[in-house]
Amino acid sequence: MLRVGVLVSGGGTNLQAILDAIDQGVITNAAVQVVISNNKNAYALERARNHGIDALCISPKDYPDREGFYAALLDTVDSYELDLIVLAGYLVTIPAKMIQKYRNRIINIHPSLLPSFCGVGYYGLKVHEAALARGVKITGATVHYVDEGTDTGPIILQKAVEVKEGDTPQVLQRRVMEEAEWKILPQAINMIANKA
Repeated sequence: MLRVGVLVSGGGTNLQAILDAIDQGVITNAAVQVVISNNKNAYALERARNHGIDALCISPKDYPDREGFYAALLDTVDSYELDLIVLAGYLVTIPAKMIQKYRNRIINIHPSLLPSFCGVGYYGLKVHEAALARGVKITGATVHYVDEGTDTGPIILQKAVEVKEGDTPQVLQRRVMEEAEWKILPQAINMIANKA
């Protein structure tokens, strides 16, 4: 059984997609052990509690410096003996020590077709604003392994989504989530859980 931890900062729609996929048997041989957020008001924590999953807030604001926060985050992750860490809209940089310790066991979902619209500053609506400003006809989402760079790790899965005439960043964001993110993130976890 793959022991999964999910790190989130906001509403947790990708977390919900994972939980639904487990409930529906789309993801097999995996269970979410803990959901960790840097934001105590993240609705994702409520989603976890509703599912009987440990929901923790570890915020940089609660520590005197980044090192203290990173140590607490790593200690917590270690305590759950996780096989896979899923970054599902987690807007905090992962410490290098954690990336080294969990090499090829941390995955991230990014709302574009990497290597487009990625790197520092490209998250959430900013990605979709950039895609629309550039005039791309196809966007999408990518699940990739996390390395020391920003959105630079090896790609696991990608799914394309059509950009439509008159799209706003919000409309495009919703379509990318529904048609790509919520499908390929559970698919990637299932592949890893079943070594597919």
